Amino acid sequence: VQLVESGGGLVQPGGSLRLSCAASGFTFSSYAMSWYRQAPGKERELVAGITSAGGSTNYADSVKGRFTISRDNAKNTVYLQMNTLKPEDTAVYYCRADFFTWDYWGQGTQVTVSS
Repeated sequence: VQLVESGGGLVQPGGSLRLSCAASGFTFSSYAMSWYRQAPGKERELVAGITSAGGSTNYADSVKGRFTISRDNAKNTVYLQMNTLKPEDTAVYYCRADFFTWDYWGQGTQVTVSS
């Protein structure tokens, strides 16, 4: 099982990034997918989630209207489009796959929002 995040980097406030998480080793289309983030000295928090077929999404209040989660089950990939980024969005971003008792995490990708 592998979840490999990519797309992180340094961006100025107000900018955009698109994170990707490529999955392998399990039946991706059966799993709900989500993005979490962890800033230095803070607990890991849920950013956004999407159901297995992509029919329902949810977001943390802090990112509503700015971030969009999506998935392509044909490509075994989940995305996080992040717009109007703020310095407080700086964190390591992780993707997670879950299905009943099965729960997998990626290694994370750093997002830094700074001028």
